[in-house]
Amino acid sequence: MIEPSPKDKLRQDELKAHGVIPSHVAIIMDGNGRWAKSKGLSRMFGHNEGVNSARDIVEVSGQIGIKYLTLYTFSTENWKRPKTEVTMLMKLLIRSIRDETDRLNQNDVKLIATGDLDNLPDKVRKELEDAILTTKDNKLMTLNLALSYSGRWDILNAAKKIAEEHKKNGFDLNDLNERTFSDFLATKGIPDPDLLIRTGGEFRISNFLLWQLAYSEIYIDNCYWPDFKRNNLYKAIYDFQKRERRFGMISEQLTKNQKN
Repeated sequence: MIEPSPKDKLRQDELKAHGVIPSHVAIIMDGNGRWAKSKGLSRMFGHNEGVNSARDIVEVSGQIGIKYLTLYTFSTENWKRPKTEVTMLMKLLIRSIRDETDRLNQNDVKLIATGDLDNLPDKVRKELEDAILTTKDNKLMTLNLALSYSGRWDILNAAKKIAEEHKKNGFDLNDLNERTFSDFLATKGIPDPDLLIRTGGEFRISNFLLWQLAYSEIYIDNCYWPDFKRNNLYKAIYDFQKRERRFGMISEQLTKNQKN
């Protein structure tokens, strides 16, 4: 693993001592285009800068003990953007995966992807599959790229899988509950996010992990994604550590359960 600088390591040690580090952090990386526009630059320049932020956040996430990091990289709705921008984004995705695979291995990070991956161009899917295979034995952290993903697609796709399983293999619908339903989602095997971070100041979840975010803590950062760096992540986790996660219960119940 790439070691943090002494100053950064001190910050990380303080963070770990302050409270629980979320096991799974999901991030809506919003604001690349607006960041570029505010500087009189092209939207693609903003997307390129966003890759630098992603690299920094992936590295520091593993260092502080986050086990799963999900980045909302490209939604199903993003296919509706101008064709030229989508084409450039796919080229950027290919280049980013190719350039970052060695660094993922250096940081002991396993890469996976979640979404309707069949919709991706062949070159993107091939690059992604190669990177997933190359990093499959890494154990420090799992980086999940949500690609061609939406929460509604995920739930609808799960319902179709259940219907097919019922029809072909006699899956007993009486056995269907929250746990078994989760097994049909694209995120099977990944714990629900403890913390959702959204950059860009918008107060919405944009069709992201609709089922999985049921009890996630939400943190909104007003800065655009290209400006979101490790200090912003530290601040978000400090805020998370101050919260009481009740999961529908009251404080007194939590206290009693902790004592038992």
